[in-house]
Order: sequence, then structure tokens, then C-alpha cells
Amino acid sequence: MEPLLPDRTPKRGGRWRDHREVIDAIAFTFRTGTQWVHLPERYGNWRGVHNRLRMWAVDGTWERVFTAVVAPRLTGRRPRHRRRARSGTPPRPVSDARPPRPPGRPARPRPA
Repeated sequence: MEPLLPDRTPKRGGRWRDHREVIDAIAFTFRTGTQWVHLPERYGNWRGVHNRLRMWAVDGTWERVFTAVVAPRLTGRRPRHRRRARSGTPPRPVSDARPPRPPGRPARPRPA
């Protein structure tokens, strides 16, 4: 994936952080769903990571990476794992109701 990423020397300012660390930070953010400002310090400044994500989206870097890494897996190649066959029973519905009250406890009135 390294040849698909831009050069590490920025046009101005200091040196860029290692691409692998930035990609790990982006993956962490999307995997956990955390906000950018809550990115752990081990990944560096959240602004730098977010700016690199935006710059790579604008200049087409993510599209090149997707095309080279993910697209061949989607076209013709067999997936690495197979899904189990579905059973004939539908999944149980999820209820938003309160759990049943244990026997012997009186019902409390609900606030209006």
C-alpha cells in the first residue's frame, strides 16, 4: 500500500507523521466511532490525522488504495471465509419494553 500513498515530504512545514500511524488512527476512529477530538494521544494530534484524511480524499489517494487493495477481492476471487447457512427461523424481535417483574413484587406507578 505504501507506493499508493503520497510522498511523506509535505509541501511546507515539518515532516509528516508516518503514514502507517495515521492510517491506524483513522481506522481506530471509524472502528470505535469516537469523535476526532477524543482520539488517543498515541495517534498524535487529531487535527493532523483528520486533515490528512480529508487531503487524501480530495486528491484521490483513498480511491487508488481501494482500487488496488479491495477491488480485486470483490471481483472473481473467492472470499476467505464462508457464511453459515441461515436457519429457517427468523431472528427474535427486540423489545423496548421493561423486563418482566419478579413474582411477589408490587408494581410501582409510572410517572405521568
